[in-house]
Amino acid sequence: MLRGAQLRGGSALLKRSLATHAASVEKNCSSITPPYPALLEKLERVRRILDRPLTLAEKILYSHVIEPEANLSGGGRIRGETYLQLRPQRVAMQDASAQMALLQFMSAGLPQCAVPTSIHCDHLIQASDGAARDLERSLVTNQEVFDFLQSASQKYGIEFWRPGSGIIHQIVLENYAAPGILMLGTDSHTPNAGGLGLLAIGVGGADAVDAMTGTPWELKAPQIVGIHLTGELNKWATTKDLILHIAGKLTVRGGTGRILEYFGAGVTSQSCTGLATIANMGAEVGATTSTFPYTPNMRSYLHATQRGPVARAADKAAEAGYLSADKGAEYDEVIEINLSELEPTINGPFTPDLATPLSRFGDFVKSQGWKDEVAASLIGSCTNSSYEDMTRVAELARQAKAAGLKSKVPFLCTPGSEQIRATIERDNITSALEDVGAVVLANACGPCIGQWKREDKKGEENAILTSFNRNFKSRNDGNGQTMNFLASPTIVTAMAFSGKLSFNPMTDSIPLPGGGSFKFSPPVGQDLPSAGFTAGEESYYPAPSPKPQPEIEVAIRKDSQRLELLEPFTSHFDESSSSTHGPELPPLKVLLRVRGKCTTDHISAAGPWLKYKGHLTNISENLLITAINDEGGEMNVAFDKDTNTTGTIPEVAKRFKARNQPWALIVDDNYGEGSAREHAALQPRFYGCGLILARSFARIHETNLKKQGILPLWFADKADYTRIGAGDIIETEGLTDLLKGNPDASITIKVTRPDGENFRVATKHTMSADQVKWLRAGSALNYIRSQLSR
Repeated sequence: MLRGAQLRGGSALLKRSLATHAASVEKNCSSITPPYPALLEKLERVRRILDRPLTLAEKILYSHVIEPEANLSGGGRIRGETYLQLRPQRVAMQDASAQMALLQFMSAGLPQCAVPTSIHCDHLIQASDGAARDLERSLVTNQEVFDFLQSASQKYGIEFWRPGSGIIHQIVLENYAAPGILMLGTDSHTPNAGGLGLLAIGVGGADAVDAMTGTPWELKAPQIVGIHLTGELNKWATTKDLILHIAGKLTVRGGTGRILEYFGAGVTSQSCTGLATIANMGAEVGATTSTFPYTPNMRSYLHATQRGPVARAADKAAEAGYLSADKGAEYDEVIEINLSELEPTINGPFTPDLATPLSRFGDFVKSQGWKDEVAASLIGSCTNSSYEDMTRVAELARQAKAAGLKSKVPFLCTPGSEQIRATIERDNITSALEDVGAVVLANACGPCIGQWKREDKKGEENAILTSFNRNFKSRNDGNGQTMNFLASPTIVTAMAFSGKLSFNPMTDSIPLPGGGSFKFSPPVGQDLPSAGFTAGEESYYPAPSPKPQPEIEVAIRKDSQRLELLEPFTSHFDESSSSTHGPELPPLKVLLRVRGKCTTDHISAAGPWLKYKGHLTNISENLLITAINDEGGEMNVAFDKDTNTTGTIPEVAKRFKARNQPWALIVDDNYGEGSAREHAALQPRFYGCGLILARSFARIHETNLKKQGILPLWFADKADYTRIGAGDIIETEGLTDLLKGNPDASITIKVTRPDGENFRVATKHTMSADQVKWLRAGSALNYIRSQLSR
């Protein structure tokens, strides 16, 4: 167990002292080097079936199809149509999402994971006083969760990265990512690993359990968008500005059901970590994942992170044609971007796709009537904490110090990993930042995901600038009036010295206290450290490829308020029950109609609720608490038409559950966008939800709903959304045909209002044959368990 000094390694895990330089010896890469010969053999089978040039994304994806002849034959359209049965090669989980994923895996009854799996303790460390004290406090407050995760890791042979080791996505890029593989991660920003030329896909925990149990993982073949990069970035522009620009072009829904595949000379000139930044924020446009052809900079990064064997194997695979698109490959859409024309961009507030070029941002602020003030600047996170990012901002800090300036606002820096923290400390980058007022936080997610104990500006409108990836309302500090503007680390840093939103460091100067003024020069970053990376505190790190220890007992206290063993959901179609509705869903009462943007943060809030990620009963108390009821416009209000009363949404949902009344939700466009938070599907299912009818769904969330036995349906006519309200009874018609194996079955919804009036609305579905089995069994896990027990 992770207890006391053992968890902390004595005081070692709390020290911020300079670490010993890591040796340049190569790692044992046997468990992380892709099986390129097998992938190339599978690719040849795919080529014989499809007989056409392939994009890079298609090569990687289809080479992981279990049976290409069965899955890809037939001559029909594959992209956007065919469900693929895939065999991912790796799974990574962060500590918040790993709890529920492990609880689900445990219920399957297997002795070990079928693929290499890792757990990363990064979400449960709250930012408040600085790295050492924040980490120490986290080890105490989250001890039972860390004990659970470590004991389960030991039992099932999972690599366990201790608290303080860093953010999952940075660690995966530094240690596990390899060109051409397919991996899953229980976090929406898993695509960050795509910076090394692979397909890394964010999923819910139930999808991860597929891979961990050796069950085929299913994905509808995405469309492929080609993004052709030409030109060169100017001195102030970065890859963060590129993806911010793309988010503005595509919007938060533009990448749904699509892979973004970048190509062209503009790719080759970017660092590996710069490409990871682009891939990371592809999640903000809803993309399945993003990828890039193998480049010399990727090779250099692999060697710098002691993965020479992977680099040499990738070189051979690239020569064989695996790690780039075929000449003549066709994309579903091609977007042309000249990097030379890009300028720094700032996105927000409250949505990551509201993009404004820096040169027009000051006018934008003025037109909105906002105060021309920056309340805080925050850099780092999984999106932008590379060595290159940190060297750029350190150069700005040194320029400011030489002019006698210090940050005018709180300036917080989050290293992405212990390796980055130790390396920038050794190379005097940390001291350059601290000299101008920066506070270096723990190697964890911190403010990016709401783990920020912010004491100022409570309930006040204010503006912060961050180099993070997501900026939905209330996300960072719990204050719905905090406007988070996303920008590159360089722009965020420069604005910290001005304190004004309207400041443009490319053109503007800062008045000096003694007279005169100061103007920044464009910063230059360094891709890789000249002296190599240093590992830092190695007691944070796991032993590679640990053997399962079946004798270990997984640590869950019987009276725990943090962890709770899962009870399987019952099927809506359980013939042994008293149900008389037959092979349709039972009559469902509409709980509420949700208005507008409803992200997974709205459905299952993070922040203080993270402590309940392993306790479904407790975390369900936050169900939809920031959602807006379209009938009245109030937040967290639901109508109970049976008693003519109102209550909070969780309260009324619990009343329905107590009455054994299954229920439904009516929701707006892109329902469930944002984090890959399967609790947003588990919680409504726990309270009795059987169906969600939407104008449209975000990809990951729609899959999560299916996994938990909730039927997601799309309005055939979006205007029908306003016709259904709280208290209405809805019944499915035609679901029987789908359950009997007709994939083209048409499902109609019969709506009966409280006054007895009824009408019907047409719907669409995206259910595959396997997903229908999940629905009938009550959940995907129920179905997996039934197959494993045969």
